[in-house]
Amino acid sequence: MSDTAWTGDMRFTDQPPSYQHLVAIRERQADAAPLRENVSIDCGWGRILMGHTFRRPADIADQLVHESPGKRDIAMYVADPHVVLAAAPQTLFLDPSDTYRLDLTGILVDPQASPGITVCRVASADQAQAINELYLKRDMVPTDPEYIWEQRAAAEIVWLVAVDDNTRAVVGTVMGIDHVALFDDPSRGSSLWCLAVDPQASHPGIGELLLRHLADYFYTRQCSYMDLSVLHDNQQAKMLYEKLGFRQIHTFAIKNKNAYNETLFLGPELEEDLNPYARIIVDEARSRGISVEVLDAAEGYFRLSRGSTRIDCRESLSELTSAVAMSRCQDKLVTHRWLQRAGLRTPAYRIAGRTDANVAFLEQHGQVVVKPAIGEQGLGITVGVDSPETLETAIAAAARYHDRVLLESCHPGQDLRIVVIGYTVVAAAIRKPPEVVGDGKHSLEQLIEKLSRRRSASSQGESSIPIDNDTVACLAEQRLELSSVVESGRSVQVRKTANFHTGGTIHDVTDTLHPVLVEAAEQAAQHLHIPVVGLDFMVSDPAGSGQAGPDYVIIEANERVGLANHEPQPTAQRFVDLLFPLSTSVHDTPKSGVNRGE
Repeated sequence: MSDTAWTGDMRFTDQPPSYQHLVAIRERQADAAPLRENVSIDCGWGRILMGHTFRRPADIADQLVHESPGKRDIAMYVADPHVVLAAAPQTLFLDPSDTYRLDLTGILVDPQASPGITVCRVASADQAQAINELYLKRDMVPTDPEYIWEQRAAAEIVWLVAVDDNTRAVVGTVMGIDHVALFDDPSRGSSLWCLAVDPQASHPGIGELLLRHLADYFYTRQCSYMDLSVLHDNQQAKMLYEKLGFRQIHTFAIKNKNAYNETLFLGPELEEDLNPYARIIVDEARSRGISVEVLDAAEGYFRLSRGSTRIDCRESLSELTSAVAMSRCQDKLVTHRWLQRAGLRTPAYRIAGRTDANVAFLEQHGQVVVKPAIGEQGLGITVGVDSPETLETAIAAAARYHDRVLLESCHPGQDLRIVVIGYTVVAAAIRKPPEVVGDGKHSLEQLIEKLSRRRSASSQGESSIPIDNDTVACLAEQRLELSSVVESGRSVQVRKTANFHTGGTIHDVTDTLHPVLVEAAEQAAQHLHIPVVGLDFMVSDPAGSGQAGPDYVIIEANERVGLANHEPQPTAQRFVDLLFPLSTSVHDTPKSGVNRGE
């Protein structure tokens, strides 16, 4: 590792300084304040140790091994990592991340870069809470929103948020540290941390916009450079940083061998490439010491073993669900019949048959939903059929997936998914059809393709937006075409259905779910006698504000519910609890609760 080179104004040209370099610089500054030693900063989720301010490597190790429970400390700019690791080899490890640096020589933010998004410092307690929710969505270490709010005006640390101008929702965040304010850094450095963007955000370029705003913020504070750390194999992020002018520097980071860092120091134990719905369960099981054998990675089959207990699963469908219970959920006609017998509300329905009978059912209800009696992932479903011509077309589309086609009365409202595990509600989320936001430049087809690529990347290929007849029909109802270019900031719905696999977005409402819906979901699971199920409702209002109870109908029961779609709710934890009730989760910290009206 080469020596650090310095210019007259003490700006970096290669790498962070060692403690000895800092001392030498300060000794040349007669009126300088004494050099601060052993500098660290609390970021809410853990501490960042500025390794180049530590005189002795053993002191870095001593600080790291006293990491608080549930936190994630990081020692950056470590000059002698081998010496630090030698002080606690069983506890610490060398982080496999690279450090990138941007020289701040006049960073300016283009105000037209992302219309419809405003970037600002955290300005309310609600925004501080939203930052933590973003961390949880992106599987990052949670933080304390109260701490963020208390530190909102601090000089050493700053949180920026990206706010959707239309919905006022926080769709992105980034944290920065001013090294000058923190320890009077003679090299006038700064660093970027915790860049997180809502994977369901419709606007493009939010991450880059946050990065540019943070760089501009530090530039106005007369910082010379901004550093960031990126996992060594994250090539997509590295390409973006290099495009923006970042260059790699040579320095090291050290972390603790804790639950949050398992994949970094142990590496993946399973070579099989599981989908997200199997992976979330497998990861939870492995964290508890439960053995995992992958039986068929492509289809999500695996076996969990602990002691004498052995259970085969296909994602969230396990041997605890009987074949008979599964058949009741697979066949939507049977589901409706059983739930109605239990006194629960479902749509009016009939099996498609003669044309005159189909049209009579349509005329009776005004609008209908057409779907295959057995199917999944939204395939073959047409919503809002309102004419005999489109009815026959929709029936033909559904018949491609199953020979029996179900007609249902159409119910307006919000699409709600409730997850029930062990006959108890664990999570609830509103599902919304995909939307794109116009920029006045690109066609709707181009915007859909861009959004679809982002959805696919954030879901490991599980969610994408088809450009098909349903998409064309949805746009046509808004007097638009795929070639249309809409004005900047205008939101356009591009599908009628809210299915996650066809680009729908998921918005957690577990904390505010009305007790009437909680009771209905748990009763439905009990009557269907299925221990793990995802129930699809159409509701007037999931919170039932100002009502004795919200209007609802139960439209489907899903025997293999996607648990990964409901983070940060502890769906995988509760699933493994059900299978192995005596095991203990290292990730099991209370995050929210279901409203039971108690």
